[in-house]
Amino acid sequence: MNRIVLAEKDPKFKYDIASQPGAESFMKCFTCGTCTASCPVAEVHGEYDPRKIIRMAVLGMREEVLSSDLLWMCSRCYACAALCPQNVKFTDVVGVLRDMAVKEGYVPAARLEQARELDRAVHALRCRLIGERLHPEEGLEEEILEAVEEELRKSWER
Repeated sequence: MNRIVLAEKDPKFKYDIASQPGAESFMKCFTCGTCTASCPVAEVHGEYDPRKIIRMAVLGMREEVLSSDLLWMCSRCYACAALCPQNVKFTDVVGVLRDMAVKEGYVPAARLEQARELDRAVHALRCRLIGERLHPEEGLEEEILEAVEEELRKSWER
């Protein structure tokens, strides 16, 4: 188990986050786990845990949070925000953290647009898959597979 030495962390980090629009109430989180339990990403990605990200931010783990690949896993579906008993809008907190990661040089600025493009593509694919399941007689399966292949090809070229 790794020890966290608070004297080595940034006590201002949580205030820097809370000062940003959308993240004002993030320190109200009492780690009940509702966000993680409702998160479709956490369901398929064992390491993804919104409450852990918030706890790390509160503890001042600026570098660990802002350099984490996990910030980019959020699909921005707002399931967590809809169910949070403390009204912590984790999706908005992730947006703030992503912006901070770019501004502070932890990731290239292009990462924000790449994440937006990927979110659009994933949501479009989801809608197409649901349409196929609801109306299999329309034979969209081949068209969907081609669209997925094209999106994958585009993402690998970036």
